[in-house]
Amino acid sequence: MRRCILVVDDDVMNLKRTKMILEKHYDLVLAESGEEALDKLKEECIDLILLDIAMPGMNGIETFQRMKEDKVEVPVIFLTASGDEDDVLAALSLGAVNYLKKPFLPKDLLERIAKEFEK
Repeated sequence: MRRCILVVDDDVMNLKRTKMILEKHYDLVLAESGEEALDKLKEECIDLILLDIAMPGMNGIETFQRMKEDKVEVPVIFLTASGDEDDVLAALSLGAVNYLKKPFLPKDLLERIAKEFEK
């Protein structure tokens, strides 16, 4: 059975690019906001979440905090274009399993995901 990844990013082009990289290997659920991601988590069986930090409305850190409050036990890899180390440190301190700086190489994304699924 294929693993299912929830990809959360407010940039439609980033969603399309990530989908092109991953769709051969995984089932994907796409969300354009933190709010939409929380809804999808109630509807879908998700094995891993790729979560953008910088989003309007509810950002990635706030979305992750809500997931924790809702007792969502799904590993999260943050994707960030931000050069702000505080964002990354906040994400990791909340329990994110990893992060990847955008723009990323397809190989790097696939390696981070594979590493997480090996656990």
